[in-house]
Amino acid sequence: MLVVDDSAYNRQTITSMLESRDGVEVIARATNGKEALKLAFDLEPDVITLDLEMPEMDGFSFLRLLMSRRPIPVLVISGYAQRDNVFRALELGALDFIAKPRRHISPDIRNIEDDLGAKIAMVRRLQAVRLKQRAQALAAQGARPGMSDLDDGDGQTLEGKPARVVVGIGSSTGGPPAIQQLLAGLPAELPAAVLISQHMPARFTKAFAARLDRVVDMRVVEASDGQPVCEGVVYIVPGSSNLEVEARAGGGATIRIVEPQPTRTGAVPLTPSADHMLKSLSAVFGRRLIAVILTGMGSDGTNGTIAARRLGAAVLVEDPRTAVMPGMPHSAMEAGTVDRALPLEQLNQAIIEVVNGRLPG
Repeated sequence: MLVVDDSAYNRQTITSMLESRDGVEVIARATNGKEALKLAFDLEPDVITLDLEMPEMDGFSFLRLLMSRRPIPVLVISGYAQRDNVFRALELGALDFIAKPRRHISPDIRNIEDDLGAKIAMVRRLQAVRLKQRAQALAAQGARPGMSDLDDGDGQTLEGKPARVVVGIGSSTGGPPAIQQLLAGLPAELPAAVLISQHMPARFTKAFAARLDRVVDMRVVEASDGQPVCEGVVYIVPGSSNLEVEARAGGGATIRIVEPQPTRTGAVPLTPSADHMLKSLSAVFGRRLIAVILTGMGSDGTNGTIAARRLGAAVLVEDPRTAVMPGMPHSAMEAGTVDRALPLEQLNQAIIEVVNGRLPG
């Protein structure tokens, strides 16, 4: 591990948290991006933790140079106040992020210890070269010139043609840049709604939706209770919540945001849950659902695709061989639920074709 942070307190605290884990060694610490680049090239660490706001060279410049020369998995550690910066870092090739309680130095930083340990454990399964390729694919994207007339407001004023077909997407580690790249290839007039369950903490999904809305053609909003499911709109499930839909009288569907229920052991499952969303979507839309599983560790989405296939839905996954993290798409394939496994670059066209083929006559 290489720890990069301009705060001596944070460097020491993060180091002690990391080295309390079996098999983890911090081989160096850096106070800014310039120093971190030299250490990264000289020492070739397996993983880097990165603060974004640093003197001399900030985390963004560091990521650009690192990913262009020697891709290494980077975990960004950032405060809630810098949410938009997190997504900018992910677009530049960072693997994932950890939300620290406060921006400034505080003993509360120890609260991230379990999250940090879990993300370090998954790095062995990572395909790091895909981080560089994703960053390159997103580099040319800019903000779209116009904004939609739709008003997301408090979730009650969103209007549009009721969706007859829906695309349900589940993703986790490596998901935000993959989602952005996928949505960038979908037209504004797509005759379907897109609903996305991306594992993410509360308070980050609204910023994620706003960032996507600036760079893709479809309208992107954070989903809220009571919204109608409309064609041409992308709904991001709020962090730490789950999404369900219920059929509306006269056609269409309405979104319901629900709190996750603890398991029998008392543990709270990962949220937003792709399984929960896909099961609900399949119950309402049946064969008019296209379930899509992208990069991520674990098996979330597999049970949802089983339910979806049982009711006639189509199932597409990102090819595990080209995903940043192959766990979720591989799990769905092992369950025998997948119609097609494609590289991310080809999934958008496949979605368009399946949507058009499943529109009611």
